[in-house]
Amino acid sequence: PVMPALLAHDAEVAASGITTVYDALGVGDHDERGIRGQDMTEVLDALVAAQDARCLRAEHWVHVRAEIAAGNTRALFAPFENHRLVRLVSVMDHTPGQRQWHDLARYRTYQQGKRGLSDAEMERFIARAREMQAHHAAANRRHFVAYCTSRGIPLASHDDTTAAHVDEAHAEGMAISEFPTHAEAARRAREVGMSVVMGAPNVVRGGSHSGNVAAADLARAGLLDTLSSDYVPSSLLAAAFLLRSAAGFDLPAAVRTVTLHPARSVGLVDRGEIAPGRRADLVRVRLLGDQPVVRA
Repeated sequence: PVMPALLAHDAEVAASGITTVYDALGVGDHDERGIRGQDMTEVLDALVAAQDARCLRAEHWVHVRAEIAAGNTRALFAPFENHRLVRLVSVMDHTPGQRQWHDLARYRTYQQGKRGLSDAEMERFIARAREMQAHHAAANRRHFVAYCTSRGIPLASHDDTTAAHVDEAHAEGMAISEFPTHAEAARRAREVGMSVVMGAPNVVRGGSHSGNVAAADLARAGLLDTLSSDYVPSSLLAAAFLLRSAAGFDLPAAVRTVTLHPARSVGLVDRGEIAPGRRADLVRVRLLGDQPVVRA
C-alpha cells in the first residue's frame, strides 16, 4: 500500500537527518513489467495528500528520472506534467553497452542475477533494449529538454561517460552531471560549470557497484560537488563524514556536499547553509565511533 510505504520512507528520511527530500521516481522501462513501467498516479496522490495534511516530517518534492530509451516513458510521464511537486528531471539511458553499462560483462552479471534470465534470454533482452533506444532515445530526449526548459525545471544528465556526453548536456541547458562514470566526464562538467553529483553509497562502500569511477577518487581530485542518497538515505550523512578521511575534506566542506551544494544545484536559495534569513533546518549529530548518529 502506497501511504504506509510513504510514511515509512519519510520516517527513514527524517532519521537520516534529511529535512528536504527530492523523491526520485523512475519513469519508463525496457521491461514493461518493471516497477518503472508502472503508472505513478497513486504515488503522487499520496504525496500530495500527506503533505497537505502536514503528516510528513521532511519537505518532499519530486525528482523524475526519465528513461529516454524506453517506449513507454512519455505516456508514463503524463501524471507528472505540470504537477506542483516536480522540481527536477534526470534524462537517463541505461541501454547496455554504453554509459553506466559500457561493460557488457558486468551488465550481464547484474541483469541475469536480478531477473533470472538464461544466456539466450539475456541476449534477446539486450537486443530489444538496443532496438528501443534506436527508436525512442533521441525523440524522448528532445521532448524532456524542451518540456523542462519551457517551465524552468532543472535538468540533470545521467551517467555521463565522455566529454562529448557532457558537452551535449551542457548545450541543452543541463546544469547537473549526475553520476559521471569516468573522471574525464566529471572534469569536463567542472570546466563547463555543471554541478557534479555522485552517490553516497559509492563513498560508503569504497567504489561503484558497476565498476565505474569511485566517488572518493573524484573528491580527491576536486571534482565532487554533491552527494546523492542513491536509494540509501542513511548513506548521505555517513558519506559526508567519510569524506574527511577518504578525500581529505575538512568537516564544513564535507557537509556542504549534502547541504549547500545540492540546494543551489536545484535552485533552492532559502536553505542549505546556516545564515541570516535562511530556513532554520538544523540537525544535531553525534559520533558513535566513526558513525554519525542523528539525535534531533
